[in-house]
Amino acid sequence: MILKRRAPPQALISLVPMIDVMLILLVFFMVTSTYLNLDMIPALHPAEGRAQPNEPSDTRLMIRIQADGRPSLRGDTLTPQELNQILAQALAKDPQAQLVILPSNSASTQDLISIMDQSATAGVQNMRVLRLEARQ
Repeated sequence: MILKRRAPPQALISLVPMIDVMLILLVFFMVTSTYLNLDMIPALHPAEGRAQPNEPSDTRLMIRIQADGRPSLRGDTLTPQELNQILAQALAKDPQAQLVILPSNSASTQDLISIMDQSATAGVQNMRVLRLEARQ
């Protein structure tokens, strides 16, 4: 007599381990990714760009750190004394003056920190660092 055996039940494929792996990857990429800070340089609407006679002007200085680590303003290389003088004049005109620091790609981090420290010592409270990346 030949007995028929039951076919073994097919194993169910569980999606739980795959979902666990996907959640771990999601958390990893969220933690390690960097986001563009769109508040680095505030854009002014044309109506806001015009200074009213009784409102203080919004002073902005853009200091570029050259490859050799020296700061420059509008293409002119500055000594530390000249930078202090320019910052003092800007702060005397507008105590809430904004300083934007633009380091070149070959400037060292120590040069950036030195300029930031010098600016903070001069009394600048509104300071931003802008880093431009080359398009590939």
